[in-house]
Amino acid sequence: MAGLVGDVRESSGSENSLETESLARFAVDEHNKKENALLEFARVVKAKEQVVAGTMHHLTLEAIDAGKKKIYEAKVWVKPWMNFKELQEFKHAEETPSLTSSDLGAKHDGHQPGWRAVPAHDPVIQDAANHAVKAIQQRSNSLVPYELLEILHSKAEMLEGLAKFDLLLKLKRGSKEEKFKVEVHKNVEGIFHLNYMQQEHSDSGN
Repeated sequence: MAGLVGDVRESSGSENSLETESLARFAVDEHNKKENALLEFARVVKAKEQVVAGTMHHLTLEAIDAGKKKIYEAKVWVKPWMNFKELQEFKHAEETPSLTSSDLGAKHDGHQPGWRAVPAHDPVIQDAANHAVKAIQQRSNSLVPYELLEILHSKAEMLEGLAKFDLLLKLKRGSKEEKFKVEVHKNVEGIFHLNYMQQEHSDSGN
């Protein structure tokens, strides 16, 4: 794709705009045509956009499949000056590694969120760990960059509008390996924030 590829950002038009809704309806219709499916559009849950050659709309939407509401993720590529609109991707959200409260077992008894182990290879965990490494680098005055060697331990908890990740990271700085215990938060906008970090002093030699 030509053009400047920008960051994915929240849609300026919000989830409730007619433009966003029409794109979501278009995504469902196109999916139905391609897959011979009978999904019925219900509502837009979340919308983000990315500047490419035109705009790539990242939509999280709710559709009704055989009477059951399900969440789907769609990407619609729009080039208004060419009257071009194309469905790039449409998938059931449960197939994606992004965390939902049901994935994380946070719906225990209403208000009792709980930590659950999440595989270290989960892309969301990888993103959280990479953010933590950058933040640790910024907070240390070291010119030698930290490298992420391994995620030794990863847990996640879903709260209202916030996902919390409790990670134990093995980092390398130069020839030295260090372990850090971190807590990274991810808000509804998808922005990560390093909330807590503590270096684990396992080896007495240093």
